[in-house]
Amino acid sequence: MRAMWSGAVSFGLVSVPVKAYSATTNHDIRFHQVHGADGGRIKYKRTCSVDGEEVEYADIVKGYETDDGELITLTEEDLDSLPTATGHEIDVIEFVPADQIDPLLFEKSYYLEPDAKAAKPYALLREALVQTDRMAVVKVALRQRESMALLRVRDKAIVLQTMLWPDEVREPEFDILDADVELRPQELTMAASLVESLGSDFDPEQFHDEYRDAVVELIERKRTTGDTRPAPVAAKRDEGPDSMTDLLSALQASVEAARAGSGAAASSSTTSDGAGTKKKAPARKPPAKKKTEEDEAAAPRKRTRKPA
Repeated sequence: MRAMWSGAVSFGLVSVPVKAYSATTNHDIRFHQVHGADGGRIKYKRTCSVDGEEVEYADIVKGYETDDGELITLTEEDLDSLPTATGHEIDVIEFVPADQIDPLLFEKSYYLEPDAKAAKPYALLREALVQTDRMAVVKVALRQRESMALLRVRDKAIVLQTMLWPDEVREPEFDILDADVELRPQELTMAASLVESLGSDFDPEQFHDEYRDAVVELIERKRTTGDTRPAPVAAKRDEGPDSMTDLLSALQASVEAARAGSGAAASSSTTSDGAGTKKKAPARKPPAKKKTEEDEAAAPRKRTRKPA
């Protein structure tokens, strides 16, 4: 496993250096969307819903739409002004009884591994949690955001259990739950008897993802019966790194337009972009010819901004 965070657990005057590892993984079978005729991968373009034009990463900003239909856009400068949490400490706020924690609040689990010199304080905290049947409520900065979390024990490991904020848990607003339902003693006794007859100690190893097993079996059967074909390799186009593909295509079109004497000036008319803000509409680009090495040399490279 690869550590995704490192820092220290602090409680009282004790500090325990630790590394955090994701405690879970996803084993779902993932499929690709391909063209049924030739098996080519399906790709999607980023297009504006207003003008239908393809949009480059550099022109994409974050937008928030209010309940009354107003659109607010946020620039990188706006986002940089927000407070970010970058600390490397798991600060224990309090220790609470384990039975007071609603599992509905649980989000993602991480194993905490102590540094070699921190084995004793790590074990001390672990055994204290076990003996008192409590969990530690903590705050921790993960991915530049402060999260509420718990420290709980699983076997010999301390688990950092991130949690949802209380306002992220929805209430079951079902009117039928408030209806008066009459339950006779005989019915309650019979229901309790049925529960007891199916009672058992929980062993997660006896459960399997039958759907995933069936998908694996189906794929293996098709493979062994020869119902396969070589995965096609898309023809490489001489257009630089993959991350620059869209930008270079736009630049090439501009070069061709300049050579044709059409100029690079954009139309002065305005149009609304996909975020609802006003901007100048790009001039119609003539059909781009096949790129040559000479054209690439003439086209300046620009930095593109990766999507958030």
